Amino acid sequence: MSPTRRDFLRTAAVAAASPGVAVAIDPIRRPGPVADLKLSLAAYSFRQFLDVKKGSMTLFDFIDFAADLPLDAVELTSYYFADTSDAYLAKLREHAERRRRPISGVPIRSEFTLRDDTARAREVQHAKDWTARAARLRARTVRIFAGNLGKNDTLADAQRRVVDCLNECCPVAERLGVQLALENHGGITDTAEHLLDLVRPVRSQALGVNIDTGNFRTADPYREIAAIVPYGVVAQVKTEMFPNGRREDADLARVVRILKDGNFHGYVALEYEAAEDPKVAVPRVVRELRRLIG
Repeated sequence: MSPTRRDFLRTAAVAAASPGVAVAIDPIRRPGPVADLKLSLAAYSFRQFLDVKKGSMTLFDFIDFAADLPLDAVELTSYYFADTSDAYLAKLREHAERRRRPISGVPIRSEFTLRDDTARAREVQHAKDWTARAARLRARTVRIFAGNLGKNDTLADAQRRVVDCLNECCPVAERLGVQLALENHGGITDTAEHLLDLVRPVRSQALGVNIDTGNFRTADPYREIAAIVPYGVVAQVKTEMFPNGRREDADLARVVRILKDGNFHGYVALEYEAAEDPKVAVPRVVRELRRLIG
């Protein structure tokens, strides 16, 4: 993260603490008029190999694999960390930097819609803990989920709880210079409108959107993606999309064009989920995205 961005986050934190001052992100302020896309690779692409207990790869192995590809960074999914000690995090960061693949972000799970106060507080603490770990890794973003609508719950009540959780998490992210990236992960973020209903009320520039290109199941997923790009701080690009729930190959050129037209600044992480062996498919798709991004 650039010093300018860090300064901006500190300014936002001060403003948010001042009565009557709103700093809702509507949309994200960009550092320049020309889009700036950097290419990363999500560890989740190799989920069948990275299981901590029975997998054949470690995150160190994943970084080594990524080092042979035309990438700018790697995205290390929290599910595959064998340890969360400071020593382990330092070793992982140093290995990534030595292989010239800095850590762009750390995706985590979170469920802020939970109605039980104690359970929801654990989710908030989980997000705060991983924000601190991301800072130690020098990662820019922490991907988070809002959650699902529970039985006999209402959308308005669930949204209120999520916004409360985001407002609680953001000061930690501001202090550490990390951005929280709320993903369009279905549930109560199934459309661009529902996602932005959660993002817009939060008075912090430490919150943005993780643009997951494969998660919209609406009639026109490309239109939904374009609607959230102005709020995006990181993108996860998939090779498949699901208009009206029907699987089809993604038009990667169109996706990249939408990001560029929206003046996106940030990492674009390939998150491969298709059926082909990722060790075969990922290098091919990375090279295609490298060509499209330029």
